[in-house]
Amino acid sequence: MTRLSVNINKIATLRNSRGGNKPNVQEASRNCERFGAQGITVHPRPDERHIRYQDVRAIRPTITTEFNIEGYPAGSFLELVREVKPDQVTLVPDPPGALTSSQGWDAAKNKTFLKEVIAELQQLGIRTSLFVETDLENIGHAAETGTDRVELYTEPYARHYSQNREKAIEPFIRAAEKVQQTGMGLNAGHDLNLDNLSFFCWKYPLAMP
Repeated sequence: MTRLSVNINKIATLRNSRGGNKPNVQEASRNCERFGAQGITVHPRPDERHIRYQDVRAIRPTITTEFNIEGYPAGSFLELVREVKPDQVTLVPDPPGALTSSQGWDAAKNKTFLKEVIAELQQLGIRTSLFVETDLENIGHAAETGTDRVELYTEPYARHYSQNREKAIEPFIRAAEKVQQTGMGLNAGHDLNLDNLSFFCWKYPLAMP
């Protein structure tokens, strides 16, 4: 069954550009739940240019659906995760100054590091997901880290959707089949919207975040 988790980073970006606390990200997260979302996603970055660390702390006790925190597993991020204890942590390979997530993990190259981080998070009772691309061999390496899930980076699908949606989704179907073979759970995200999401879900149902 497909489940939707809404990333509210852009709401925080708008708030920060205006100053003050409007729009309110806590209210936005509750409204997303009220409108039917099964989860809330945030991606706090070190410069706090959108979601701030304090936002994460404030949102946690006010929502009842799944709380997913994305981020690069640097020291400050892991400290926040240990404090907040979300339902899921999605690990992304973004460097500190990245504008947005633009690639998945090289799971073979970073396997030892990821194994250590994932083991710690799982000991805290937190489900883990690795942000990856559709390369089948890399998905196999991701499974060897012990992660519970992977999240497929869907920007290439979104970029090519209007040109040829059948062709755009082909590598994601193959990747999803590979993920299922490994026994991991499957998430997908990045640039999915009202135009391209329904076809994505209909063509190959995913367990999303």
